Amino acid sequence: MMTRRVHPILAAFAACVFFFLLAPLVIIIGAAVSDTTYLTFPPQGLTLRWFVNIFEIEAFRTTAITSLQVAFLGTALSLLIGVPAAYAINRYRVELPRWLSTIFVLPILVPEIVFGFSLMKSVTIGLGLPIFISLLVGHALLILPYSVRVVGASLAAFDFSVEEAAISLGCPPLKTFLTVVLPNIRAGVIAAFILAFITSINDVSVSVFLTGPGISTLPIQILAHMEQFFDPTIASVSVLLMFVTVGVMAVVEATLGLTFLTK
Repeated sequence: MMTRRVHPILAAFAACVFFFLLAPLVIIIGAAVSDTTYLTFPPQGLTLRWFVNIFEIEAFRTTAITSLQVAFLGTALSLLIGVPAAYAINRYRVELPRWLSTIFVLPILVPEIVFGFSLMKSVTIGLGLPIFISLLVGHALLILPYSVRVVGASLAAFDFSVEEAAISLGCPPLKTFLTVVLPNIRAGVIAAFILAFITSINDVSVSVFLTGPGISTLPIQILAHMEQFFDPTIASVSVLLMFVTVGVMAVVEATLGLTFLTK
């Protein structure tokens, strides 16, 4: 078996990329287990008490639950809007104007700070909606482009003649969509859900404008805690979030395989 020799410059470049990707993770893990009352690296002794400290602080527990609720509900809402929108754009792209698809990309083209401020003025203050509803609407709009674009990529490869054949044989349009179209774009819907959920649960720029008294998200709570305390609790929260992400990806790999994300 022949082995291909890698150019030394390319190997050095790849090593630098891996270093810059992995070094921050190693530093965060080291800081999270440090037996000091301040953030430091390398760790001065080893302890897990900062992980225990996370669950003893009520603000972390309540904001984590709020973040999960907003991420799940916001992602579901964005898919509820995004899947039909992506279907219409791809199915009737000849009849529909081209600028229509651009509208669904605007939330990621506009700077998030501007987007969050405009949502605060129009939704929270203008419509007078409760803070949680405003937060939910803001996150759904923020992640809507991921639902439309990722599901749209799956629909671009779908042969709509299959759908037309099912309808011509007497299957109702809605049943055809649910039993023929949706199973064929399942991978795109799952990929859109993962990307949208991760984006929502990590968002800071939009959430900082939409949160208020009594309701906040975990990233905002992390910033608030860091302003008052500079202890390794923040690093411990980051490590837990990192492990949760790795766990989700491991479940996806075990059940579906990560290769479907690249299809």
